[in-house]
Amino acid sequence: MPTASSTTLPQPPPAIQANQHIYSDYFDEEFARTLDENILQLLDRVWFRSKLVGFEDFPQPNNPERPLIFASNHSGMAFPWDAMVALAHLLRELRVPSDLPRPLSAPLLSQSVLMNPFLVKDFWKKCGCVDATTLNFETMMYYQDHNLMLYPEGVPGIGKGFNRKYQLQRLATSIVRLGIQHRTDIVPFYTINGEYLNPYAYSWDWINNLSKKIGIPFLPLGPIILLVLLQPWCFYMAFPAKLTFVLGQRIRPYELTDKAPEDLTREDYLALSEQVRQRMQVELDAAVQAHGQQPYQWRELWQRMKENRRYFPFFLPWAWPALFQEFERQYVRHGRRDFRLNLSAPGAWWRMVWRNPFTLAFFIPILGWIPIAIRGYRGHQLGKKAPKKAPLGTKP
Repeated sequence: MPTASSTTLPQPPPAIQANQHIYSDYFDEEFARTLDENILQLLDRVWFRSKLVGFEDFPQPNNPERPLIFASNHSGMAFPWDAMVALAHLLRELRVPSDLPRPLSAPLLSQSVLMNPFLVKDFWKKCGCVDATTLNFETMMYYQDHNLMLYPEGVPGIGKGFNRKYQLQRLATSIVRLGIQHRTDIVPFYTINGEYLNPYAYSWDWINNLSKKIGIPFLPLGPIILLVLLQPWCFYMAFPAKLTFVLGQRIRPYELTDKAPEDLTREDYLALSEQVRQRMQVELDAAVQAHGQQPYQWRELWQRMKENRRYFPFFLPWAWPALFQEFERQYVRHGRRDFRLNLSAPGAWWRMVWRNPFTLAFFIPILGWIPIAIRGYRGHQLGKKAPKKAPLGTKP
């Protein structure tokens, strides 16, 4: 993949030049597209029923030499199906590939295989994710093949609990800092109903601090927690919330201050990021009022299930382990391309389980976690601190 560096542009600093390998280390556009065609389109059509609001005129960069920064609220306490669905939906809708944002994601998502859906190795990075560190964010600002997307609330936004589901947490200052330095706009969009993917789950900091030692960014305590022990596939489960993504008004952070970037202090950036947070909170509240009053829409769900009954059971969460395992077997282990899984054939689910016997571990109460943990933490030393990297927002 080209680095998109232009010879007419000033060269980035040496540290960023040395880091530009992140553009293409793992990213596999064919993987993302084939995944969408074989799995995510069905899940979205039946289970998540996502809707884009306001994306008809897709935002274009104000600075053609720099990517736009798309920013969304986190869906607290849920596995990040909302981000997968949002990007997959945009992938289908956008005509210009460079419009599709590449996500900056929490490093904890890629530190262990367990945090990849149903143990599909390097899932997030193959789909285009880049670890959200300050150096990586600064490096991606020189990337012109795609826009960028991040969740500036960070891990605290994931673990904020159902009681604060639509309360934006403090935003990383780096989103404002880099927007000012590179004179590129922030384009907010709002994820509505994502909190209902795992409803009524709450968190406590001391429990989350323990879970981080085993590569899990937060441990949601709610109705689903006992099911996770009895049926390990529930670790990745999502309730059938209708996901709605609402585009907000673009924010020009360089117009929020009269100071030159080199004169801004950390306190200035904290104040500016709070201004951005408050503007986003007002729009988020309005989006929730308009689209978040009936998060499940059961009648529509039942209608979609009837319309797609020939694909039963693959749109139901308990069938997803076999589906993802079979996709990985075909794409990664067998190296197949341009294939279609036959989901409507009689006995298709049983054949997938037969070909991927590891799938059974996801259905074995308690003991099933042993083989899952062995595979999920292979090469990952529990409790070992990763090399110190500055996370987003830690530096002004």
